[in-house]
Formats: sequence, C-alpha cells, structure tokens
Amino acid sequence: MTSHPNREIIMDRASLAAEALFDMRLTKRTAAALPPDAVPSTLADAYRTQELLVGKFLARLGGAAIGYKAAATNVTAQRQMDVDGPFFGTLLSATTHRSPATLPAANFTLRIVEAEFGFEMGADVPASNVPYTAETVAPFVAFALPAIEVVDHRYHDWRLVGAPSLAADNAIHGAWVAGEPVPDWRGLDLSRHPVSVVVNGEPWRVGSGANVLGNPLNVVAWLANELPKHGRRLRRGEKVSTGTTAEVYFASAGDRVTADFGPLGKAEVRFE
Repeated sequence: MTSHPNREIIMDRASLAAEALFDMRLTKRTAAALPPDAVPSTLADAYRTQELLVGKFLARLGGAAIGYKAAATNVTAQRQMDVDGPFFGTLLSATTHRSPATLPAANFTLRIVEAEFGFEMGADVPASNVPYTAETVAPFVAFALPAIEVVDHRYHDWRLVGAPSLAADNAIHGAWVAGEPVPDWRGLDLSRHPVSVVVNGEPWRVGSGANVLGNPLNVVAWLANELPKHGRRLRRGEKVSTGTTAEVYFASAGDRVTADFGPLGKAEVRFE
C-alpha cells in the first residue's frame, strides 16, 4: 500500500512543529513564530501537532491526558489572540494540581492566570447529528469545579502567530489548578454567575460566566460538537476548562491569585 503524499507532508510538518515546540518548552526559549516548514496551516494540522506534542509530554512527565481546555472562548481573549473562534488543548494529570497549589515560578515562561469554570463529565458524550446545546449537554456533566488555568506560550507575541500555531502549542496551556468538585450546581445560573479574582489578598477583577460564550455550558457543548470532527469525544471522568471569565493576570514570582466562585468554591495558586 502506498501512502498519500499529502499525508506525508502533513505528518512531516506536524513532527517538525512538535519537535520545535517541545524543545522550546524544555529550554524556556521563545521565538517570533515556528520555523516556516513547521507552521500548521489549518486547525486540523495543528491538532495533529498537538497530539504529537502531548505524546512527548506524557513520555517525559508520565501520567495521562485527563480532558480538554477551551481557548479563546472570551471575546477579549479572541481579540488579544486575533482569532475568530475557540480552539482546544489537552489537560494532563502531570500539570493538574489541587487547590491551593504552590508552583515554581521558574517552571513557566509566562504565568498568565485565568479564572475558569471547570466541569467533570459524568458520562460519555456520543457524537450526534444534532448539535449539542448548553441544555442538551448538561445531563452528561457530573460536577462543576472552580478552576484556574495558567497559560504559557513560546511566542514573542501570541497575537501575531494565528490560531493554528497557538493550538499546536497545546493551546498555550501551562497548568490547571482545580478546587473541590461540586455536585449540586444545576440550580445556579452559570450564565450570570460572578467570579472574583483576588491578587495577594486584594480584590483585582470581577468576571462572569457570561464572558465564556455566554455560558460555560456553551463551551462544553462546543467541545462536544467539535471533538468528533477530529476523531475524539468527551468521555466519562474527563475534565473541561472553559476559558477565562475575567481579565487575565500576568503573575510574577511571589504572587498569590485566588478565583472565588462563591457557592462553587475557590481555586488558588501561588508562584514561588
């Protein structure tokens, strides 16, 4: 059997991109962009690179892939990244921490802190010809979790490289800090749910579930619809982080950031 030449080109490009991104992660090196022969041209190419990159992370760090993060679900974040819609990355057990978490500041090139609604799936979500909505995906969700994502990336300016290069870099994911799972969340209006960001004990910003596609459950629905296009789906036990509810905070060593979700609890991270 002969392989498809275009498939070989995509594989080669994806492998080159994954090698470059992995090396930049290890060395804390940044660049204006990926090498010209490694830049993914589509999100499909980017997710192939991401898959290879995640494989390298798992080989080095151990553990397993445990779910997904959605990026650019906030209009402000979309403007900052110069993208027109969400894309996803992979959450890893090795870079997921229970709140309160203390993380070495030196582990990150950047420490961009985002207060995010998290969820844990209670059942597999089958592919469907009818797109999922917040209402139809909700029965598959077991728990809500207060969460913080630490975003980190390898580019001089994330606004200049485009969505495929950002997605290839595991959607510029650095770490995930999650609070206690909350089973009794269904009575809350997540589309209006406030989130307070506190930095070093002082109030900093207030966000809302409305800032992530209008409702954090809309993000879960988006993932349930998007993942099957790339041979994946949401499965029981997987975690989902839905994107920043408030303005992001660029943390320095010594900073302590708390995301307060009220009745859903808190997530906290400190950088030492």
